[in-house]
Amino acid sequence: MNKVVLITGASSGMGKSTANILNGKGNIVYGAARRVEEMQDLKLQGIQIMPLDLTKDDSIVSCVNTILDKEGKIDILINNAGYGSYGTVEDVSIAEAKRQFEVNLFGLARITQLILPKMREHNYGRIVNISSMGGKVYLPLGAWYFATKHALEGWSDCLRLEVKPFGIDVVIVEPGGVKTPWGLIAAESLKETSGSGAYATFANTVADIMKKDFTNDRFTDVQVLGKTIAKAATVKNPKIRYVKGYSAKFAITARKWFGDRIFDKVIMSQYK
Repeated sequence: MNKVVLITGASSGMGKSTANILNGKGNIVYGAARRVEEMQDLKLQGIQIMPLDLTKDDSIVSCVNTILDKEGKIDILINNAGYGSYGTVEDVSIAEAKRQFEVNLFGLARITQLILPKMREHNYGRIVNISSMGGKVYLPLGAWYFATKHALEGWSDCLRLEVKPFGIDVVIVEPGGVKTPWGLIAAESLKETSGSGAYATFANTVADIMKKDFTNDRFTDVQVLGKTIAKAATVKNPKIRYVKGYSAKFAITARKWFGDRIFDKVIMSQYK
């Protein structure tokens, strides 16, 4: 039976790719994002598009209620929306840090809260949270972003245990390096935030490496991640975690087995 699917952050990248894949399999797909104008191509494919700002509660409530009023349920929630604003801990304002948490964790949590009652009522649901290999590892100059993803990992683990008795699965996807504009945007924000002052030399070096990396052919095509997310959302017995994308498995395994000091040295050696 075809499922009702809500995908946040559907205006680009992995979210848009996943929306197209699930729509192609006959599901009723709703794509939500702030930039509705960037989803017009989805609309032409028969995907329902919705405005959604995860920093505004009324926007979240309106999005969920509109779908529930029409469909009566949401079977699959794919929490894909998120962003990273890079800079040193010292340079990034607390207001900007809070905004990252609003989008990457609290807004995600709020939309999940609103959808869970209907999932429990139908004794079925699938929640797919798009984390990052950054939920398991860390890099300098991205502390606030990595903090949101580490928090999402722990939050998802707790949620999984709470809702399993109601037939609801919680799945985490941990992408590695993917060919999207995300890294170039993050590199620019890093230069703007920490490209001058005490950390300037290091920040500019890291930003330049990020730009080079995200134009690297070794990075994974976004369609590969779209297929992985679609699988996580629909396979009968999903894994708890899916790790996909350039360097993700290596980085997560290295973090698991190396001591802190060795891992620190491995990370910092990339910037020399």
